[in-house]
Amino acid sequence: MIPAEVRRVASFDQLINRELSLLEFQRRVLAQAADERVPLLERLKFLCIVSSNLDEFFEIRVAGVKEQIKSGTVSAGGIAPQALYKLISTEVHDIVAEQYRLLNDVILPAMAREGIVFLRRSLWTDAQREWIREYFVKEVQPVLTPVGLDPAHPFPRVLNKTLNFAVELEGRDAFGRNSGAAIVQAPRVLPRVIRLPRELTGVDYGSVFLSSILHAHVGDLFGGMCVLGCYQFRVTRNSDLFVDEEEVKDLRTTLQGELQQRNYGGAVRLEVADNCSPQMSDFLLQQFGLSNEALYRVPGIVNLVRLMQVPDWVNRPDLKYPPFQPSVPAVLSAHSDIFAAIRKQDVLLHHPFQSFTPVVDLLHAAADDPQVAAIRMTVYRTGTDSVLMEQLVRAARKGKEVNVVVELMARFDEEANINWAARLEEAGAHVVYGVFGYKTHAKMLLIVRREDDERGRSVLRRYVHLGTGNYHPRTARFYTDFGLLTANEEIGADVHEVFKQLTGLGRAEALRHLWQAPFSLQPNVVAAIDQEAANARAGKRAKIIAKMNALLEGEVIQALYDASSAGVDIELIVRGPCALRPGVPGLSENIRVRSIVGRFLEHSRVFYFLADGEEKVYMSSADWMERNFFRRIEVAFPVLDPKLKRRVIKEGLRAYLGDNCQAWELDGESANYRRRSARGARRCAQEILLHEIAEKQSSGK
Repeated sequence: MIPAEVRRVASFDQLINRELSLLEFQRRVLAQAADERVPLLERLKFLCIVSSNLDEFFEIRVAGVKEQIKSGTVSAGGIAPQALYKLISTEVHDIVAEQYRLLNDVILPAMAREGIVFLRRSLWTDAQREWIREYFVKEVQPVLTPVGLDPAHPFPRVLNKTLNFAVELEGRDAFGRNSGAAIVQAPRVLPRVIRLPRELTGVDYGSVFLSSILHAHVGDLFGGMCVLGCYQFRVTRNSDLFVDEEEVKDLRTTLQGELQQRNYGGAVRLEVADNCSPQMSDFLLQQFGLSNEALYRVPGIVNLVRLMQVPDWVNRPDLKYPPFQPSVPAVLSAHSDIFAAIRKQDVLLHHPFQSFTPVVDLLHAAADDPQVAAIRMTVYRTGTDSVLMEQLVRAARKGKEVNVVVELMARFDEEANINWAARLEEAGAHVVYGVFGYKTHAKMLLIVRREDDERGRSVLRRYVHLGTGNYHPRTARFYTDFGLLTANEEIGADVHEVFKQLTGLGRAEALRHLWQAPFSLQPNVVAAIDQEAANARAGKRAKIIAKMNALLEGEVIQALYDASSAGVDIELIVRGPCALRPGVPGLSENIRVRSIVGRFLEHSRVFYFLADGEEKVYMSSADWMERNFFRRIEVAFPVLDPKLKRRVIKEGLRAYLGDNCQAWELDGESANYRRRSARGARRCAQEILLHEIAEKQSSGK
């Protein structure tokens, strides 16, 4: 075993670049949109998901690369930032080209054959044209503010990711001005897709894009002038927030001020319609301080994310994934008292195949139960209309001791979390924001209840929920995650200790079962890997299986390389970016990496170590990334019940290792994923889990 203090971190040439690996993930998502086995409207959703992912990629990752260019930092993979920026530009341009090819040549024509039509401006009938004009006059024109560009009207501040139009003009206005250009910003309150009456379209779902309406009537905004061209554009800005630890006095107040500036960060990408004139695109690039590599010309609307709403209002179940009813564990169904059920045995929840409702029910019962003395909970992402937060508010109003650790720096959820923090405080809950400089990412719920023990003595008993995913009932329908309900005294004591750290001050005490970041999680992961390597060198069977969203931390990767060289069989299921190169002779020939992309977003983190036959299984909110190990409050928790441990291994790991339908395998030499060819019977992990765990609505079960 190599001592941790002398272990070297994997070198740049042994790692795959994070940004390029993330783009490989976008290609895998895009492949779902191209897959004819996927229902048509779901293919459209996958296309939109790629756009949403790319938005965040530019807002955070590309913005970071531009900062590296300024500072001269070398990124993982040993690529100079300027060279990396060029590689990113080439890759994204290729992805976007394929994305719009699929949209225009495959998906939209297929939707039209199903009666879902987006009417092209050149093909509008007179009746359609009249209806659209009336809509423009009544609904659109009153909220538009065209800005002519001249010395009194400088180029406007364009908000992040908003729809805008650059208009080329000729002639003079009422004041004799002739600037030649104007900007029209489409307010966010306007829908981007407008549905027309069936009698006007002859199809069930006939719609027109807002951009088409504005193109058709932009001349009405500039009376007496000639419109030479009208071009959609959209700018993406740096959206990372920075808070100076030494300067901040009140984190919530500081963040509220920072959020207002997020929409005006430095520009990182410019999208324009492909009909945009070179003169106008050059002018826009100059205004936003961008190079040609940041320009993306697209043959269609510049924001495909707005098409995500279409499947929701199209009532065509045959064009969507079949519905299903998540099941509830039998032990919970058999007990009207959820506390009694958890006392009886640990309960494993596997979402979305099993319902998230038991977590809501537990908090609801805690709010009502006079025997419950205290409730503690971490909040990372929960949504703007969260039933869980409402239960915490209700519990606080009923006089419970409610302590909530709200992570205000949860990216893109800061505003919702600030609002919930205020509501909780108004209800009488104690709200803290964790430890400054460390995001609280652990998913923990602790309920303290006064009960009589077996001898009739009054005692306080702890009930705990630990999860791999957020306390967000809606995403629990679309993300795969595990949750554990337990009354185990030692796990309860560990969770209590972590909450003490988050709400108070003092040294971190040793935990009995939990691995906690930033203290013990990474060293324990490395130690467990090292132990498998030691077992292999001793001639024992050694095996590691790990499932996560991202694998990037250099020391853990080096530990895996060392374990591979020792003969440990290593299977990794990594949904997104992976810096490890598998299958490289002399380095990682015993490591295989696969990614599963399907109907549900793979989100659970499960770590398995053979441990000389003991089979240790941990679940966690943490990926194997530097930020999770060292800059976040995270926990990994063991599955102690043998029956539940077998379930986690079967459902969370083995099912995915046997997938020959939605699996992609990483080639360590080319650093690219290849779809795993199906051999023998078709095995799709998510479909198998739906069949075996969830109750299909269509089956009537």
